[in-house]
Amino acid sequence: MANFTTVDGFLLLSFSGNSEIEIIHAFLFLVLYLVAITGNILIIAATSIDHSLHSPMYFFLKHLSFWDLCYITVTVPRSICDSFMHSGRISFWECILQCFAFSTCCSSEVAMLTVMSCDRYVAICFPLRYEIIMDVSTCVYGVLAVWISGVIAGVMHTAATFSIHFCGPKIIHQFFCDVPQLLKLSCSNDYIKEVGVTAFLTLVTFLCTLFIGFSYTHMFSTVLRIPSAEGRVKAFSTCLPHLCVVTLFFSTGAFEFLKVHSASPTGLDFLLTVLYTVVPPTLNPMIYSLRNTAMKAALRKVIKESKAYIS
Repeated sequence: MANFTTVDGFLLLSFSGNSEIEIIHAFLFLVLYLVAITGNILIIAATSIDHSLHSPMYFFLKHLSFWDLCYITVTVPRSICDSFMHSGRISFWECILQCFAFSTCCSSEVAMLTVMSCDRYVAICFPLRYEIIMDVSTCVYGVLAVWISGVIAGVMHTAATFSIHFCGPKIIHQFFCDVPQLLKLSCSNDYIKEVGVTAFLTLVTFLCTLFIGFSYTHMFSTVLRIPSAEGRVKAFSTCLPHLCVVTLFFSTGAFEFLKVHSASPTGLDFLLTVLYTVVPPTLNPMIYSLRNTAMKAALRKVIKESKAYIS
C-alpha cells in the first residue's frame, strides 16, 4: 500500500474534544513550560557566571539544564499552540524532526545522568584524586560522549521508525510524535527494525541504570564510614539531589514504557506521558537548588544583577 502519509502528515489527538478543556490544558502547559525554562536558564547563567561554581559537578549540571531545556521545548510549545489553535496537524517532515529531537534529548539525558553519577562517585570515593581524575579534558570528553551518544540514538530511532510504511488512520493518540504510537500505524510487521533498535537502546539504558546503582551503593557505603556527622551530612548533600533527579527521570520513564499500550489511550496514558516529558525538566532546577546553599547564593546574585541591569 502506498505510504500516503508523506503527503498528508499526521493528526495529533488533543487531550479533549472540548475547547474549554483544551484551553485549560494549554495554560497549564504554558505555566509548566515557563517554570522549566526560567529555572534551567537561571542554573545555566549561575553556573556560567559565578566562579565559585566552576567545578566538574556544576559543569555537568549546566549541560543537564541545557538538555532539560531542549527536552521540554521539543514537545510542549507545539502542544500549547495546537490547543490554542484547536489544530493537531503535523507534517511528515515535522514529525521526523520532532521524533529525532525527542529521541536525542531523551538519550542524552540518560547519558548525562550517568556521567554525573560517575563524577559524584569519584568525588566521594576518591576525594584525594578527584581533581586529577576529573580534570578539564575528562569533563569535556564526558560531555562530548553525551552529545555523540544522543545523536546516534536519535538517528537510529528515527531511521528505523520512518523506514516503515504507514497506512490506515493517520491519527497519533498523543500530543507529540511518539514512537510507540507511530508503530501502531504500520501496515505490516515491517517495524521489526525499530523493535530491534528499541531493545538495544533499552539494554544500554539498563546498563546505565546498573552503573548508577553500583555507584550509589559504593558512595553510601563510603559516606557511612565517615566518622563525623558533619562530614556525612556534607557528603550526602552533594549526591542526594542527583539521586532524586535520577529517580524522577527513570521512574517516570519506566511507568510510561512498561505500561500496557491500549488501542484507545485513556486519560491515565496521557498523564503518564506528561510525567516523563514535562515533570523532570520542570522539577530538576528546584531539586538542585533547594538545599544547595552555593547554588542559592549564585542564583540570588544572578537575579540581583539582572534587576540592576534592567533598571
